[in-house]
Amino acid sequence: MTGVSRARELACYSFLVVFANDAIADEREVAMLKRLALEDGVVDDAEKEVLREVFARVDDARLTESQRQAIADCRVELGC
Repeated sequence: MTGVSRARELACYSFLVVFANDAIADEREVAMLKRLALEDGVVDDAEKEVLREVFARVDDARLTESQRQAIADCRVELGC
C-alpha cells in the first residue's frame, strides 16, 4: 500500500486530538502523527506540509523538554 497520502488523516488527528484539548503535542500524540505519516512507507510532500503546520501551531512555551525533543526528532526523521 504505497503512494496513499495520509495528509487528511494527519490534519484531522491533529485538530481532533492535539489542538482540541491543550494545543501541545505530547510524545504519544507525536508518535501517532508519525505512525500515520509512515503507514504507507512514504512521507509525501502533502504529509510533510501538514506536519510542518501542526508543529508550527504547537504552543512551544508550554512544552516540556521531552515534548520538544519528540517533535524535533520527528521533524528530522520525516523531513518536515
